[in-house]
Amino acid sequence: AGASLGARFYQQIKRHPGIIPMIGFICLGMGSAGLYLLRLALRSPDVCWDRKNNPEPWNRLSPNDQYKFLAVSTDYKKLKKDRPDF
Repeated sequence: AGASLGARFYQQIKRHPGIIPMIGFICLGMGSAGLYLLRLALRSPDVCWDRKNNPEPWNRLSPNDQYKFLAVSTDYKKLKKDRPDF
C-alpha cells in the first residue's frame, strides 16, 4: 500500500534537495507570523482579556508607554501627559 506521509516527504527531499531552503523559509515565515499574532494578543492595549477587573485597558496607558511594534523617530521617555484622567 502507501507509505506514511513522513516517509514520502523524506523521499521527495532526497530526490529534490533544492526544496530544502523553500521549506525553511516557509517555516520561518509561519513561525514569525505566529509570534507576531501572539504579541498582538498579549501586548496590544486594544485587546481586553479580563473585562471584569480591567474593562478599558487603553485608559491605563501612560504617555511614555511604547505599544507600537517599531517607533522610528519617537522617544517615548520624553513624552508628557496631555490628556485628562478619567
